[in-house]
Amino acid sequence: MNITFQFQDNIQFVKAVYYNFHPIPLPKPFKDGTGGMGKYAPEQGCIELYDSEGACAHLCVGRSFVKNILPMILDGQTRTYSQWRDTLYWKIRNSGFQSGQAVEVGQLDLMMLDILAQRAGKPLHRFLGAEKDWAAAYKGGGSLLLEDEELTDDMVRYVHEGYQTVKFKVGSSDGKDMERDIRRLRKVREAVGSKIGIAVDANQRWNVEEAYRFAKLAEPYELAWFEEPIHAHDMNGIKELKELGVSMPLAFGESMRIYYAYETYAEKGVDHLQPSIGRMSRIDDILKIRDLARRKGITFSSGGRIYLNAIFGCLYGEDEMIEYHEPISKPVGKYTLFQPEEKNGRFYCQPDLPGNPQRMDLEKLEKDGLLESKKIFYTE
Repeated sequence: MNITFQFQDNIQFVKAVYYNFHPIPLPKPFKDGTGGMGKYAPEQGCIELYDSEGACAHLCVGRSFVKNILPMILDGQTRTYSQWRDTLYWKIRNSGFQSGQAVEVGQLDLMMLDILAQRAGKPLHRFLGAEKDWAAAYKGGGSLLLEDEELTDDMVRYVHEGYQTVKFKVGSSDGKDMERDIRRLRKVREAVGSKIGIAVDANQRWNVEEAYRFAKLAEPYELAWFEEPIHAHDMNGIKELKELGVSMPLAFGESMRIYYAYETYAEKGVDHLQPSIGRMSRIDDILKIRDLARRKGITFSSGGRIYLNAIFGCLYGEDEMIEYHEPISKPVGKYTLFQPEEKNGRFYCQPDLPGNPQRMDLEKLEKDGLLESKKIFYTE
């Protein structure tokens, strides 16, 4: 396997503390074309993972991480970074590399990188080789539950905040009301003007015929990209859309967990690759996908929680963006410490705090009644 990160530093895990959350409510329910996020943010809890040298990695992970991963790493063994992730990667192979367990191995990968950066005394983005402390961004939102005017107001606000590309959801009424989607697209285009990029995300709502029909209706509005119009695994459907003559860029990637899928995307005609930080089975796949996009001359961006996304965005070029999904990210952001600075369509990372400095604000979570329990795990 072609590995980008091959760190040989030894790591022994000695302790983990898991904080279990009550559901974190969203200010407004959010809906996309295939159901969306509902009333709550997806975060279930966070973990503090300690090594024998005193470093402590922090990350939001689900309860299954505690069940699946901790027994495999709190075993008293000392392994190199590469040995840990290769051992776990192949242990979960029968669950599949698109599985939740594969994602959890990728989350451990992130935490080990955090530990190594702390040992080096460097911010994680600088440890990974970034030469700048900022990432270019676009801003997404646009729940299907918003009225036309609310949607338009949000997109205009995003532009006033300095974003040159904005994104919203399509697939109204379970994908059956394209007239509403196109009307909203027309209103947003009229409101933001011709120089702002507008992208739409169907969240895999349609089949090939329906997606083609929407693309033809949307042509006058010059979309920056059309995101996941059909099932994310329908590779030949993507090829068919291109052969039918869909002119706008097609974007896919947030539903995939492994690099090889992106090679197939590029072969089938995807114009814009979109991996998601925190959802990959191996974190260096993010950079391999970035480099694949560069070789193929196609667009690259990444999604995920904003601080992790910004850290990796510091490794991208000026035209390789990260997504800031405000309706889901902002409500969680108020319960975090060390948010990146948002300014004029960019996010700026802390230049002098070692590792990944973001932490959940446990005191605020507890004060607001959202911290359900705490459990400590030690090496067996």
